[in-house]
Amino acid sequence: QLQFVESGGGLVQPGGSLRLSCAASGFTLDYYTIGWFRQAPGKEREGVSCITSGGTPTYADSVKGRFTISKDNAKNTVYLQMNSLEPEDTAVYYCAADPWNLAQAMCVITPSGYDYWGQGTQVTVSS
Repeated sequence: QLQFVESGGGLVQPGGSLRLSCAASGFTLDYYTIGWFRQAPGKEREGVSCITSGGTPTYADSVKGRFTISKDNAKNTVYLQMNSLEPEDTAVYYCAADPWNLAQAMCVITPSGYDYWGQGTQVTVSS
């Protein structure tokens, strides 16, 4: 069964950096698009970034130029490098897979298009 475990969250000051990890088990990343999402208290879950099986990324406008998604197929892990963090980035961050569209050329970060959600990791940006 497809499973994800997110890690790397924590408390960081504005302007700081964190790297989140999303470790997959039960399948290989070679064929799947993986997405990062976040949900702040009282808000809907929103897409942050995704990466296709071929390594093509997509970013939400709010994180472009600050966040970088990458993956290591050998480690079966997807990463989210977050720089220049802002208080508005505070949320629980989740990763998930798109199991319905294999080998996509481009990906979209609409939560309804993903499944097999991890438990999430908390990111808090505060001074």
